Amino acid sequence: MRRSFFEVLLRSLLCLFAALAFGCATNPFTRRAVNALASPAPTAAGERAQQPSDTINRPTSKPYTGDLSIFEDPKRDENVQPNRIMDILGINAGSNVADIGAGSGWFTVRAARRVGNNGVVYAVDINRNYLDYIEKRAKQEGLANIHTILGKEDDPLLPRKSVDAVLLLKTYHEVAQPIRLLKRTREAMRAGALLGIIDRNGKGDDHGLDKEVVIKEAERAGFVLVNQYDFVKPDKVDYFLVFRAR
Repeated sequence: MRRSFFEVLLRSLLCLFAALAFGCATNPFTRRAVNALASPAPTAAGERAQQPSDTINRPTSKPYTGDLSIFEDPKRDENVQPNRIMDILGINAGSNVADIGAGSGWFTVRAARRVGNNGVVYAVDINRNYLDYIEKRAKQEGLANIHTILGKEDDPLLPRKSVDAVLLLKTYHEVAQPIRLLKRTREAMRAGALLGIIDRNGKGDDHGLDKEVVIKEAERAGFVLVNQYDFVKPDKVDYFLVFRAR
């Protein structure tokens, strides 16, 4: 009789241990807790879903890779009027400026002369050969205030809060992901800094992009249009948009 009692007790203890080991892992409370940990909170998921995408899917022009002398036409100063552009963007002695899509450095060197030794001009391009050309040109012209940056297609890699003015001269239509580029550009701009975009109306893949498209994309990147001009070419096909960060 005593032996049967111990057998029953042993079996009871074994059943209790089994219930603790396996039963708790599958009870409804535990299942709810595991599911809660595995799934994101509804609020966080909703916030992510509401954020607009920075991705742009539209035609773009291929960046120019030919002879840089094409940018040095003497008539370009008369047509584009760089001094007037710099006046509008507030580029003065001591300013820090970013020339994104610098190409041959046509605007870079003019801005460097304007800002003087107490200012800096960042010449940004994704083409290393162009930057080598600008560095050689800066040395020949004695412009030690020009700093070249090999940027990325969606990031100019400018120092944070480093510039007072930014110009994209005939470059925007070549940028495949402009919202990403502009957002990172905005991070480099100081309080009150202005962004200038000069381009021509077009469809994107014809070396131009309608200004209405540019304005909408800049607004999505956190900019507000403060002025626009059409003096950069006598035919008024080119436009000059000026933005400020919101």
